[in-house]
Amino acid sequence: MASPNMRSSQGDQEPFDLAAALRDAGLAALVAAGLAFPILALRAEQDMSNQLVLQHRWSWMAIAAAIVFVGRLAILFWNARPRAEKPAQTAAPSALATTFAKFIAPAGLAFLIVFPFVSLWLSGPGGSLKWINNYGIQILIYVMLGWGLNIVVGLAGLLDLGYVAFYAVGAYSYALLSTTFGLSFWICLPLAGILAAFWGIILGFPVLRLRGDYLAIVTLAFGEIIRVVLINWTDFSNGYAGIAGIPRVTFFGVPFIDGEGGFANLFGLEFSPIHRTIFLFYLILALALLTNFVTLKLRRMPIGRAWEALREDEIACRSLGINTTNTKLTAFALGAMFGGFAGSFFAVRQGFVSPESFTFIESATILAVVVLGGMGSQIGVALAAVIMIGGTELLRELEWTKQIFGNDFDPAQYRMLIFGVAMVIMMIWKPRGIISTRTPSAFLKERKAVSGSLVQEGHG
Repeated sequence: MASPNMRSSQGDQEPFDLAAALRDAGLAALVAAGLAFPILALRAEQDMSNQLVLQHRWSWMAIAAAIVFVGRLAILFWNARPRAEKPAQTAAPSALATTFAKFIAPAGLAFLIVFPFVSLWLSGPGGSLKWINNYGIQILIYVMLGWGLNIVVGLAGLLDLGYVAFYAVGAYSYALLSTTFGLSFWICLPLAGILAAFWGIILGFPVLRLRGDYLAIVTLAFGEIIRVVLINWTDFSNGYAGIAGIPRVTFFGVPFIDGEGGFANLFGLEFSPIHRTIFLFYLILALALLTNFVTLKLRRMPIGRAWEALREDEIACRSLGINTTNTKLTAFALGAMFGGFAGSFFAVRQGFVSPESFTFIESATILAVVVLGGMGSQIGVALAAVIMIGGTELLRELEWTKQIFGNDFDPAQYRMLIFGVAMVIMMIWKPRGIISTRTPSAFLKERKAVSGSLVQEGHG
């Protein structure tokens, strides 16, 4: 029997086969129920005698299967709808898309500049602390990390699954230098970037001849090696206990303390902990903008052209006389340097670092931000970070879902499941990412955005 969404050889739409669609949706629901059985239907909890008791939640499994059944049936109906054949879209982006891309960056920057003061005005010092810290600072950290990884993955085309290692190098560099030698954050910040770039070069040398999956495996191993070293070399990193008592950031030497010599006393303000949080927000915003500025400038320089040539075709890149060894090493080093900057900021913000903060899931999250936003797109990476990291924080606010699923339900625990489904949907809907157009590095007379369908892998 023909599939519901098959067309005849003459191009006419065949009648929709409801029975076949129901069988297809039923099979999808059955598979979903099988996958949901050990995850949703069963839960181990401790009773009063401190023993594990298996709790059954069959309704959750039924709800998941029903959602999949309805969703699959809706997809089959949608694919079987009458529609005319359209030629492949090879034209340049529309005027609306070009205008949106032109004004979204200035509008976003203006919003970020006033965001702390708007939050302070709407929520007060106590309520705004959560918005500035959990949403503003946390999202900007991943924006900066995404832009740093975008150099390696988006521009140079080198798949890196161990980017969190450079993040850890930057964090531990500041933590150890500040606690051991008493160096300030402003001295340790460039040192952390230099040390992370050095480790990026060390990683680059062994993988010069690797590409694709092999490169991904080696970088993944490198990230795990760094984490295992931090765990087991206790004399150096204090192991799982981590490093505490890391000095807080100062306003160029002026501490955020209450009393004589503090930031509030210097400027005649009433002391509040929000001052330090606002300063941290603008500090990470400045670091992220620096990452973006350097990336855009380098992309227009010969080294940036070499990265893009390497990404498109390494053999052709060599035939043009480009030194692929130096090209790969510069991509790894610069991407690692910005990861080190972000790690140093993470340490000064938290005041504590441990190996548990630098697991593989962090690398996967950063890579997901780059892929979801559109590899090579700066604006796309920023939007993806807002969606993924901001969405994670929003899930903590969904307390009303406990009225539906019970008091034991915590929506934050299912954030990776939700994002996994969202990523699958996104790859089906927009396989080239949120922003599929690219601004060309080289242009004649007039710079025009290029459709992702006109170039290999959606890059321009």
